[in-house]
Amino acid sequence: MSAVECSGFADVMKVFQFRLRPGADLLNGITEALSAGGVRAGVFVSGLGALRRAVFRNLKVFPQSFPVTPADRLYLEVTAPLELVSLTGWVAPTATGIEVHAHFAASTVRGDTVVTHGGHLTEGTICGIKCVVAVLVVDPEHPQHVRAAIDPDTRSTDLFLSRT
Repeated sequence: MSAVECSGFADVMKVFQFRLRPGADLLNGITEALSAGGVRAGVFVSGLGALRRAVFRNLKVFPQSFPVTPADRLYLEVTAPLELVSLTGWVAPTATGIEVHAHFAASTVRGDTVVTHGGHLTEGTICGIKCVVAVLVVDPEHPQHVRAAIDPDTRSTDLFLSRT
């Protein structure tokens, strides 16, 4: 039995970069910029900037059955100056648009110490001074190689890849 559930190749066409305005919701701004840029599939390669507020979503327990519910998760809200130090994830086409699945890490100052938090990017994470994002864009001629759909095992949206 293989540990790999699915894999595939897609040609990388270009890098799409954008900067979001201070006060913008990071997740909504990313989705807006990708849609406006015509990006249907890609991989986040960079995200940096300052945040006013961050909402980190993490799994706190593995559920007995799927799908994962809010009771299985912890939402940590930090309202303070933060540095966006990492942004990873993917963009994939769905039947009705695009799915943005991103995780991020951000650091803040607590007393005389810098602490870093990480988790799933959710709505409510707000840009501070600036946020700049870069996405490797996957060949739009072959979007069927990459798609987001409901995984029948976890009953949540996931990434599916095909070799053909």
